Amino acid sequence: KSNFKKCNQIAFYRRQKLLHPGKSLYRVLFDSVTLSDENVKFQIIHEENKVLLQVEIYEIEGNIFRLKIDEASPLKARYKVPDVLIKEPTTQKLFISHKEAGILVLSSVNEDYKLRVTANPFQVELQSKGETVMSVNSNGLLYFEHLQPPPSDRKPTAQNEEAASDSSKERQEDLGLWKEKFGSFLDIKAHGPTSVGIDFSLHGYDHVYGIPQHAETLLLKNTSDGDAYRLYNLDIFGHKIHDKIGIYGSVPLLLAHKPNRTSGIFWLNSSETLVDISTKAVSLPPVLPIAKFQRAVPLTDVRWMSESGIIDVFLLMGPTAFDIFKQFAQLTGTQALPPLFSLGYHQCRWNYEDEQDVKAVDAGFDAHDIPYDVIWLDIEHTDGKRYFTWDKKKFQNPRKMQEHLRKKKRKLVVIVDPHIKIDPSYTLYAQAKEKGYFVKDRNGQDFEGICWPGSSCYPDFTNPEVRKWYADQFAFKTPVSQGSTNILFVWNDMNEPSVFKGAELTMQKDAVHYNNWEHREVHNLYGFYQQMATAEGLIRRSSGKERPFVLARSFFAGSQKYGAVWTGDNTAEWSYLKISIPMLLTINMAGISFCGADVGGFIGDPEPELLVRWYQAGAYQPFFRGHSNMESKRREPWLFGEKNTQIIRRAIRERYVLLPYLYTLFYRAHTAAEPVMRSLWIEFPGKMETFDVENEYMLGNALLVHPVTEKEAKTVTVLFPGSEEIWYDFRKFKRMEDAGTVKIPVTLENIPVFQRGGTVIPLKTSAGKSTEWMIDISYELHVALDAEACAIGELYVDDGHSFQYLHKKQFLYRKFTFHKNILSSSVDADWEICIS
Repeated sequence: KSNFKKCNQIAFYRRQKLLHPGKSLYRVLFDSVTLSDENVKFQIIHEENKVLLQVEIYEIEGNIFRLKIDEASPLKARYKVPDVLIKEPTTQKLFISHKEAGILVLSSVNEDYKLRVTANPFQVELQSKGETVMSVNSNGLLYFEHLQPPPSDRKPTAQNEEAASDSSKERQEDLGLWKEKFGSFLDIKAHGPTSVGIDFSLHGYDHVYGIPQHAETLLLKNTSDGDAYRLYNLDIFGHKIHDKIGIYGSVPLLLAHKPNRTSGIFWLNSSETLVDISTKAVSLPPVLPIAKFQRAVPLTDVRWMSESGIIDVFLLMGPTAFDIFKQFAQLTGTQALPPLFSLGYHQCRWNYEDEQDVKAVDAGFDAHDIPYDVIWLDIEHTDGKRYFTWDKKKFQNPRKMQEHLRKKKRKLVVIVDPHIKIDPSYTLYAQAKEKGYFVKDRNGQDFEGICWPGSSCYPDFTNPEVRKWYADQFAFKTPVSQGSTNILFVWNDMNEPSVFKGAELTMQKDAVHYNNWEHREVHNLYGFYQQMATAEGLIRRSSGKERPFVLARSFFAGSQKYGAVWTGDNTAEWSYLKISIPMLLTINMAGISFCGADVGGFIGDPEPELLVRWYQAGAYQPFFRGHSNMESKRREPWLFGEKNTQIIRRAIRERYVLLPYLYTLFYRAHTAAEPVMRSLWIEFPGKMETFDVENEYMLGNALLVHPVTEKEAKTVTVLFPGSEEIWYDFRKFKRMEDAGTVKIPVTLENIPVFQRGGTVIPLKTSAGKSTEWMIDISYELHVALDAEACAIGELYVDDGHSFQYLHKKQFLYRKFTFHKNILSSSVDADWEICIS
């Protein structure tokens, strides 16, 4: 724990917290207002230091507003996050609908929205149909450290002389303006303090979600204890649960929900970011003159603080959760459609020893009649931790091993971490060294850090040329990729980036990237860029024909476009199984549907009951992989006695039978940005009892899943949302008689899963040895009727692996309707088959 900073050890956080809620220091200069087709611009001035900031407000198609704040004339350009937005958003013209002393009102095209800008103090209020939804800087916490010359470059003034006094030097040191110490590490800030921050008030909201990744509850907590949510990608082995420290990934998207509305804030900043949350009740005057009592209405204040960059924030106005998901996808892209095999079961361990071990494990699945699609190899398969190579003793003929797996209709995933062993005889290192492709230290030398191979250098994935070169390494013809075939896919681990013996076990913030940007600016993007380059490499390997599969540990907003993520190094304990559900729900909310947690827990040895329960949960989650540490005992599914083998086999087979539904959900995620795994409140937005539920969830709109996360559980308490809904036991086709909160008896055999009335779920009639073995297995439909005896559903089918669905529209998309005792299947409105 001492390897990682607490909030009060972060200098920019300490500096920003010196600014208390109250009178804002900024005032609008209304004579600077300019209006164009694209945006409204004006300047604000800091009343004390007289620095001018440029404010830009945009309306973007689809109920999105963008607020940008930058220095009006900085010493040099400040970092603006590239490559995350899929394109420059299409804007709509804002109009000035009202102007008076100190007030400017902007109206949207459709006049549903108004932005009320107050001059002194500067604040912006966003209103929808007369109701204030959100206000910006209403607590006056706008904070912007403008770029300055280093102290030695400044002309001497009385003020400077005073700053040079001993006490002032100590204060500067404490505030970490130009350098910051943590343990034995010194971070030299070449450009001085560059921190930015602002507050948002969410009116009427006291339920907020999002900002993964934390091992925390679904509902974001108040941070009045000084422990803010931290967004800073870190490799924390065996991370604690119920901790707000940042772990492997960061998506700076926060959602606020109340019964009649959902709103979102997307803070586009890739430097270290801290989020403070405070919920309180405020008193409003009575609604009617005759009413005596004031109304208490919730208000949530969210304060964003980043180490660097500019303020670039998107206000997503919903008004529904599904609208928010579409708005976020409109900006950052939708979930890539995964190849079908990757939705099957994955078997992984650090490490399968050699070719014989791989073949024996593969044979074990067949011997025990358990389906699986992919076997994984961790770092020990390489020649001395040199990625893109094979250990010639353990894997003498990797191509032949892959051909063996191909005949079994299975795939192989190998690990490719970002660090590259310093070894002049290693082709990858020699090429990158010669081309100058590594991240530099502050002195202009290649940054060196310790990781699995020992001394290593790190490719600068922020450089497009480096990404292209890296993508080229996956081509079959390159010397480093010899031994790979088209059934080999990739796992990017350690890409926070992890640097053993580094400050907080990651790269120094004063390391230097492409275009001379410091690592502090781009830290949370590093893994995003590696996954982008890897996915591009796999696509290019097939000349653009085949979909890639890339799993990455580190991620950012937009990572959904490149593959899957997982929750990292969890532990084989019940509490980690339990926390995995809110963690995955939060990642889904942030646009990344393809996510999972290591089944069984990566660290330690799960007792058989825990392992069984984790398989049952994982089978109904988007990414399904069993994985374990090298110190853990072997835990292939058949090693825990015949009874447990039977139960695990049943859970995995249920997953395979469910694949038509799951694949259809991924198509919806890909085309309509609908999360695959959903918190109950998303499907039941008006039901307040669902707002904090995190032990059960919806898989799509049709299945309610309640994993068993308590040891020796005999019952679980299930909330059936919506008194008007009808629910059916998914396996027994039995209608549940009770509504609301119900105690359901459970045995070890399975977990409670219910189908929602009014839905049709497509399934396969049986499971095969892998997804490819199931092509010819017939389909069946589970039709669950609602109170009107109706149901609807859909099925998406394509070849499961290519881009033909996109380029040639080669797919089948059926809609099913059950109405008046007739089941109809339609491709579109013009063609319908009826079955009575």
